[in-house]
Amino acid sequence: MTLSVLIVCLGNICRSPMGEAVLKDVASKRKIEISVDSCGTSAYHLRESPDPRTVSTCVKHNVPINHRARQINSSDFTKFAYILAADESNLRHLQGLERRLREQESSDANNTAEVKLWGSYLPGNRPIADPYYDSEDGFEACYEQCLKLSNAFLDEVVYQQSGVMASS
Repeated sequence: MTLSVLIVCLGNICRSPMGEAVLKDVASKRKIEISVDSCGTSAYHLRESPDPRTVSTCVKHNVPINHRARQINSSDFTKFAYILAADESNLRHLQGLERRLREQESSDANNTAEVKLWGSYLPGNRPIADPYYDSEDGFEACYEQCLKLSNAFLDEVVYQQSGVMASS
């Protein structure tokens, strides 16, 4: 069974495309079948490439990245098993959207995604700081956090599905 994950931030040009790329890379190295995408809660950067600093950070760490920004849509709540928010603001936005979708649909709505803060997979439940207005150091910190979160997420989710701890 292929694991399906959507990483979400505000504009889908910094944190979430980096998170998508890093999670794909980590899963590939660990030989875990996964489908990963990313999107934003806003439409600020639709169809734009990731921020050049996101791309350069991924290139520096030999992590392939290829993405065009998009906005969350209702089908994402049934397409993905996990929707992981970069921070509390985006988590609240996702939870509100999920609630409205459930209210609009019949009581047997098929919204199957587990919506969580990505940082909840590590002690401290820390959000991913938005590096957009920061220096290169902010993008490096974002990469390091995405790397730790990717491993923690895969450890927990693969363990839950198989009963065997995933190898790091």
